[in-house]
Amino acid sequence: MKKTAKKVTKRAATPAAKSAETPTETPTGKPTGKKAAPAAKKTTAAKKTTAAKKAAPAKKAAPSKSAAEKSAPAKKAAVTRKVKPADVVLPADTAVKADAAGKKAASVKKITVRPPGGESPTALVRRARRINRELAEVYPYAHPELDFENPFQLLVATVLSAQTTDLRVNQTTPALFARYPTPEDLAAADPEEVEQILRPCGFFRAKTRSVIGLSKSLVENFGGEVPGRLEDLVTLPGVGRKTAFVVLGNAYGRPGITVDTHFQRLVRRWRWTDETDPDKIEAAVGALFPKSEWTDLSHHVIWHGRRICHARKPACGACPIAPLCPAYGEGETDPEKARKLLKYEKGGFPGQRLNPPQAYLDAGGKPAPPLGAA
Repeated sequence: MKKTAKKVTKRAATPAAKSAETPTETPTGKPTGKKAAPAAKKTTAAKKTTAAKKAAPAKKAAPSKSAAEKSAPAKKAAVTRKVKPADVVLPADTAVKADAAGKKAASVKKITVRPPGGESPTALVRRARRINRELAEVYPYAHPELDFENPFQLLVATVLSAQTTDLRVNQTTPALFARYPTPEDLAAADPEEVEQILRPCGFFRAKTRSVIGLSKSLVENFGGEVPGRLEDLVTLPGVGRKTAFVVLGNAYGRPGITVDTHFQRLVRRWRWTDETDPDKIEAAVGALFPKSEWTDLSHHVIWHGRRICHARKPACGACPIAPLCPAYGEGETDPEKARKLLKYEKGGFPGQRLNPPQAYLDAGGKPAPPLGAA
């Protein structure tokens, strides 16, 4: 029985083995023999390769998509370089810092009203404008205190007024303009002769270079005419913003704030601003008043500083705006003693102009004496 079982097993296995060993023909007619199994493996591999090829587009699509995503930031970065800084959207912190830097850079041209004494901005504006109205009633005849007949004479006289009084300039310029009445004449002048005329003004050598230089510039660049624009005036030798605004406001009727030493002193005493730089003072005070009032405001403040609110000892007891002044008490508060401190027409003395306007004379003002008069 055992032998029979073994035979059956062999017989059952024999056909399968034979079928596996049966040679097959390839399309070329060559027998393959026992290489049928590798062919099956090749078929399986071919199937896997086909499946892989079918799957390959999907796999390639994904990398191409990620490549596009990777290339997108590079394109955005390239575009961002071309975009103006103002169009770039910044993070919150960066935007705040950039805004603060922009405000700081623009502080000279436009400044926010920040009252130094804790006063509200509205209250400061009201008080400042009321002071100007009060001063307009005290000095209705306020005017530029330099003698001039045309823009050229005013320009030269303003340049000469640095580090000296308007009175001294007014006593000096008649001889200068009689000898050199036009920019062409002064441009061709002998410096030594001009120095002799300007000697009473102080710093006469530097001032001679300035007036001859600005005259040459007027002839060469502006046809011998004084320009009526700020950006042109400040290109002239010896001419800054203060001088330019004097000329623009009083020769051309274009508003401007003249920030001289008197103006600087008074606006800080009145706590209109705590700035010390002239350009920043100009911006801070200009924000308190309409532009149309700037020229007259300058006259009112400067006149008050020369006559009542002096640098060393202000006449507080005779000041018409004492109730509005935060600095009241820094000077003499006794009315009788304060009246003795008043200058020019307020104290009964001559003014600074040799040829003042009639309104000034009608108000009790006296013309200044010429150079060398007793």
